[in-house]
Amino acid sequence: MLEIAGVDLAILLPFILVGFVAQLVDGALGMAFGVISSTLLISVGVPPAAASAGVHTVESFTTAASGISHAVHRNIDWHLFSRLVIPGMIGGAIGAYGLAMLTKADAEFVKPFVLGYLTLIGFYLLWRALGHKDEVRDPRVIAPLGLVGGFLDAAGGGGWGPVVTSNLLVQGGDPRKVIGTVNTAEFFLAVTVSLTFLFSLGLEAFTRATVGLLIGGVLAAPLGAMVAKRVRAKSLLLLVSAVLILTSLYGLYRALA
Repeated sequence: MLEIAGVDLAILLPFILVGFVAQLVDGALGMAFGVISSTLLISVGVPPAAASAGVHTVESFTTAASGISHAVHRNIDWHLFSRLVIPGMIGGAIGAYGLAMLTKADAEFVKPFVLGYLTLIGFYLLWRALGHKDEVRDPRVIAPLGLVGGFLDAAGGGGWGPVVTSNLLVQGGDPRKVIGTVNTAEFFLAVTVSLTFLFSLGLEAFTRATVGLLIGGVLAAPLGAMVAKRVRAKSLLLLVSAVLILTSLYGLYRALA
């Protein structure tokens, strides 16, 4: 039986497929890798802190590949990037350390409120997409958004894209530039969160499922930037809103069930 990194391919294949699909969506729309991957890991019994640690380790590689691809396709607003990345790293470090110290019940308490908020944002973006007139404005609320997005991403196992991308789009940001910039900044967030988890939890936080997610994610990373460049702004908004609504409603259902 074929093995990768000492693991049976039959065991890795589902995680490779999930990693591929999640990163394709994330690279093209600026969200969903963390949410999809963390949900999968937790559903098969991985503790929330370990799931978040594993996902962010994978994202350290996938977002590097995705960021390079977005740079090649000129999808990045470097001024927006410079204002977003440091607050995001600070928020991620705080969230990762906090999650490592909290129980699952403590960490899950705030989740329904965040998911409810993201669902509303998704419907607002859907409304905008259906009447979109290509009006682009420079976002103004950036640093606080990066701080909150980084914190929620680390503490919830995913959320940087849904929180930051959606709110920058609500402020009128160019969809292609917002998606490329948020994806690229996520690399620095992922590295910060991974190192924080490594310091707090040790190597036992990282499961072999991350190998599959990593393989699939790296394979898909270059494709997402190409999609973001070629798809019209109105279509990007429509797709972002659909993914945000579906993932948030599903997460809300699981959180309240």
